[in-house]
Amino acid sequence: MNAADAPRSLRRDLALGLSLGLCAFWLMAMAAAAQIVGHELEQIFDAALRQTAERILPLAVIERANSGEAPATRHISTVGPHREGQITYVLRDRDGRIVLASEDADLAVFAQPLAEGFHNVNDHRVHARFAVSGTYRIEVAEPLSYRREARRETIGFMFLPLLLLLPASLAGIAVFTRARLAPVAALSAEVAGRDASDLSALSTPGLQEELVPIRDAVNRLMTRLARTLEAERGFTANAAHELRTPMAAVLAQTQRLLAEAPEGPLRQRALTIEAELKRLARLAEKLLHLSRAEGGGVLAGADSDVAPILALVGEDFARAGHGGRLRLALPEGGARLRIDPDAFAILARNLIENALTHGDPATPVEVRLSTGGTLTVTNAGPVIPAETLTRLTTRFERAGSRGSGSGLGLAIAAAIARGTGAALTLASPAPGRHDGFEARFTPCAP
Repeated sequence: MNAADAPRSLRRDLALGLSLGLCAFWLMAMAAAAQIVGHELEQIFDAALRQTAERILPLAVIERANSGEAPATRHISTVGPHREGQITYVLRDRDGRIVLASEDADLAVFAQPLAEGFHNVNDHRVHARFAVSGTYRIEVAEPLSYRREARRETIGFMFLPLLLLLPASLAGIAVFTRARLAPVAALSAEVAGRDASDLSALSTPGLQEELVPIRDAVNRLMTRLARTLEAERGFTANAAHELRTPMAAVLAQTQRLLAEAPEGPLRQRALTIEAELKRLARLAEKLLHLSRAEGGGVLAGADSDVAPILALVGEDFARAGHGGRLRLALPEGGARLRIDPDAFAILARNLIENALTHGDPATPVEVRLSTGGTLTVTNAGPVIPAETLTRLTTRFERAGSRGSGSGLGLAIAAAIARGTGAALTLASPAPGRHDGFEARFTPCAP
């Protein structure tokens, strides 16, 4: 699966979407607030400039009156050093001539008389106001750079809390989405933990209203699946069970026929029929074992020692004429497992039978049981390709073997392992060897 086909994370999408939406909303809100603050600052500065003009105007008129009708422009000295953003002014007479000016007034700003009101001249904000029935006119100027700097500082202080709060908000969104989507993860984990041996209804607590229909739909699906599997297992078990009686009767008649038939083609056909009937009987027995393994009930209520069970299985194979090929190693202190004794016997019988059937007949089959309950069955034989090895636990898979096996032994063992929570590991070549096959049943940790 490439990156483009990988499933998307709902939690990540929600957290990312909410975070980007919050950032965009805050940025738009701050931009609008910056516009409003800039407009309000302009009004405040204009009001301050107008009040300054109103305060300076009577003083300038008095100063002009006390100085007489001097033809030259008189400059008023400032108190202290000049500061950036300081307000400057000029006083004009009726003819528009500058008769009084602050010492640092830029005459380029006041080059032309202005009408009453506010004006922008040479990067300055100028307010003109008349007095004494139009005899005098005062023009007060303030640098616009001072206003821009004040606006930048004000808006900058507005954005500073945003820079501090935004990461906290994003972290809060991540924590919130994780907490609110926790039931989704719980529901997913509960579904993932179910298999064919546990199709009971889901009961994930704390689900939101939107997730309850999903849980209910999954429960209905598992109910239908449980009925289907039960019907399949029931049919397999019933069919195998019902076939045992007629097969036994037919086998008995065939064996009687063998006893009565003279040497010749008829007897050979009867021997062939007997072999096939025995094979069919073994297949029916395997199907019964598979039905039981897949139907559950392989776990016991308490631990039991499985070493004697494995010893009995070994004795059965010895009585069947395979004792010379078996090398059975049992732990001295026994091996306790929480598994149904009959299920363990079926497991061991199928693993050993698989090794005897498909292994090298000239080489012994090693069966080892550890104190922890790990059962290992190893046989010699050609190496099985890896792609074939993965299919061996599939029903009726025989890896191309021409032996008399049914192709169900490893499928039964795998079903029992799943039912007990254990692991069935297949390896070829066998560990520590250049050939052979090994099946290892490893119980789950207590």
